[in-house]
Amino acid sequence: MKNFARKSTICLLLLSAVTLLAQSPVVNIGDRHGNLRAAQEYIVSAYQRINQAQRANDGQLGGHAQRAKDLLTQADEELRLAADVSNAEGR
Repeated sequence: MKNFARKSTICLLLLSAVTLLAQSPVVNIGDRHGNLRAAQEYIVSAYQRINQAQRANDGQLGGHAQRAKDLLTQADEELRLAADVSNAEGR
């Protein structure tokens, strides 16, 4: 029983850490990749606008706004990876 509780606690901590890491998109691409950086800026802006819409509608948007925010977070991560690949190839 102790082992189960310990494993459950560890899983809960890991899930919490993943959730914290995937909170909201940020602009973290430098000016070297101007187009990718601009795209990240638009993503951050869109994410903030969705937050405003959720507050204005008391979060009653059928889960669609949250799904859009999740997808924007994923797009932000993909742009960061694209910049990393470009950097690795010396571009």
